[in-house]
Amino acid sequence: MLLFRSLLILPFLALMACGFTPVYGPNGSANVLLNSVLVQEPKNREGYLLTKKIEKHLGRATDPRFNLGVTVTTSETALNVDSTGNINRYNVLGLVEYTLRDTQTGQIAASGRVNSFTGYSASGTTVSAQAAKEDAQERLMIILADLLISNLIATSDLPS
Repeated sequence: MLLFRSLLILPFLALMACGFTPVYGPNGSANVLLNSVLVQEPKNREGYLLTKKIEKHLGRATDPRFNLGVTVTTSETALNVDSTGNINRYNVLGLVEYTLRDTQTGQIAASGRVNSFTGYSASGTTVSAQAAKEDAQERLMIILADLLISNLIATSDLPS
């Protein structure tokens, strides 16, 4: 039993020895982003949903250190067509291109793109299909926001 406990502790000791620090801990790489990123004003529903998730995660900037410009592109493709020609399922593809600009220097601190997809069922009534479509768009924006934030946190050259 003692050997089993020792083996469980070993991975945590290895993480501590390699210099692992939590991103939101003291001297963490994400601290510079908290409450300091001003997301550009959204132009549509998808942009609003993306901005909402980013601000929920990083906080709303009161004195912005960075401006985050985002371009959201989405498209739909039919996945399942029945014998009568009705589309029963759609795939929603999303792409976000972003640029994080330092407000003090005007230089680009980080940039890139993230993409993902989700799907929804279009069978049923018109109302249920529309609700499923809106839900899929919201899920997609949450996924893309999470990917974008992960990329920003992983960017090692952010000024502190």
